[in-house]
Amino acid sequence: MSAGPSEAASVASALVPLPVILPLFAAGLKLAIGLRLQRTQRAISIVVLSLVVIVSLVLLVVADKEGPQVMYAGGWAPPVGIVLVADRLSALMLVVSTSVTLGVLVYSNGQGMADREGATPLSVFHPSYLVLVAGVSDTFLAGDLFNLYVGFEIMLVASFVLLTLGGTIARIRAGATYAIVSLLSSVLFLVAIVMVYGATGTVTMAELPAAIEKLPDGVTTLMEIALLGVFGIKAAVFPLAAWLPDSYPTAPAPVTAVFAGLLTKVGVYSMLRSQTLLFPGTRLTDVLMIVALLSLLVGIVGAVAQTDLKRLLSFTLISHMGYMIFGIALATPEGFEGAIFYVAHHITVQTTLFLVVGLIERRGGSTDLQRLGGLATLSPLLAILFFIPAMNLAGIPPLSGFLGKLGLLRAGVADGSVLAYVLVAGGTLTSLLTLYAMAKVWNLAFWRAAPAELYEVGAVLDSEETDEETDESEAEASREQGDTGTASDTGAPASQPPVGSGRAPEEAHVAVGTATDTARQEAPAPAGHTQTATFGGQQVTTTTRLPASMIGSTVGLVLFGLAFTALAGPLFDFTGRTADELIERTPYVSAVMDR
Repeated sequence: MSAGPSEAASVASALVPLPVILPLFAAGLKLAIGLRLQRTQRAISIVVLSLVVIVSLVLLVVADKEGPQVMYAGGWAPPVGIVLVADRLSALMLVVSTSVTLGVLVYSNGQGMADREGATPLSVFHPSYLVLVAGVSDTFLAGDLFNLYVGFEIMLVASFVLLTLGGTIARIRAGATYAIVSLLSSVLFLVAIVMVYGATGTVTMAELPAAIEKLPDGVTTLMEIALLGVFGIKAAVFPLAAWLPDSYPTAPAPVTAVFAGLLTKVGVYSMLRSQTLLFPGTRLTDVLMIVALLSLLVGIVGAVAQTDLKRLLSFTLISHMGYMIFGIALATPEGFEGAIFYVAHHITVQTTLFLVVGLIERRGGSTDLQRLGGLATLSPLLAILFFIPAMNLAGIPPLSGFLGKLGLLRAGVADGSVLAYVLVAGGTLTSLLTLYAMAKVWNLAFWRAAPAELYEVGAVLDSEETDEETDESEAEASREQGDTGTASDTGAPASQPPVGSGRAPEEAHVAVGTATDTARQEAPAPAGHTQTATFGGQQVTTTTRLPASMIGSTVGLVLFGLAFTALAGPLFDFTGRTADELIERTPYVSAVMDR
């Protein structure tokens, strides 16, 4: 006998907390296991995140058909208890975020095995990563402001561990900056929550609309400014984004990918939720439009000026946040529809590009565009994996990046205000400059002739400066042990194996090309030091055989991004229904209060 709609909704309500509980349970289990059963630990992470993807899909379908799904923690109703709510918006964010984090996890497993770092990824990375996933899910499902704050703090704790993984000086410095900015935003968030509670007597989002309507306009505006300031820091919009380009590029490739793809979107999601549910018809739309315009232009100008691929993508991240803020600032059904579509699209594309950068670093030994070249010839598959999401980010028809931008620009034209037209022009210019930045990367890293160093497969191309006498003694020691190769000029010991060689560390050596030591010493030093993508902070050794799991997960995310193009029609229909639900507010409020 098939279940009726009410039974399906009841089952879905019971599933609401699982995207938070399952990753936390798995993280605790893996910490208890320690360094034992490494294959089992990898399997646990993949199985758990796969289950979370399935649960998220179920919540998405039921929320679309039956309305928002609500769970009272411990059976306590608001305002006493914690409320978790899965409506169309939060369910969509869950599906996209968990799908992306699953792909990044598979990529990180392949990278950890390729780098022969069995301990660090399993004992530190995996539990922290799962806690981060739980924090992201909690923010999407939070039904009150304080639980939203808790979700932010869960992400902060996990992200600081992930950002400083390996303990290099650059990562510790960047992690300290990130922690200071995040802690400052946490303090401001607490202050904002105190303001809201003091003025309304509740922090439950479903109760706040009626309470806020009774407040004086000045109090409402002050609360809105406080919350937007906090969410603006999280979303890294101008002028609150100065910390991002110096923090994200130093992290390992999987960490940078999930940070860039997800953590900033948590801030955008919070803006969407607060501006539609708590502050509809706000008087700050003009301010948001100016912020969106400055984010678009300042970010993309910064990207065009970069020569390091990680920093270039970090600046494009800041720039494209402006598109999402543009949609929120319009405060129209078309604007919200375009913003929601673009958030889902950008999570996938930005994450994929940073994973591709990790593969580029593994093949070329650097992310400095001045030291790369010829990758289209040396690795055609890698060229394809970069080209598709790069063109998607630039907004080339008929990809989803073009469709999302077109929807936002049409919403701006429909608005008809002067600022809206200025933003339409700014968004168009930003798209063209993004295409220029991607073309610059393609020309320098893939199209021009490859430097001689890129043919030296196995050579460590980027490392900390070391003493020359130590390098010579290590090379001499390796020759005495019967090795046929020599140590690289960057100080890597000859006992270090090339990644992907399949040889044990004690049996392999670093291979070099035919260039003489004298020629290498005369070669100009790189303009800046590029941090490695390995988990333990060790040097990167180049390889022509990229790990299969890293390639496979990247291919999967590229296809996932293309699915937004193939399913653009149904997805726009869904985001349109989501926008209508957000503007109406009644379905969300009634689901929580009348449960």
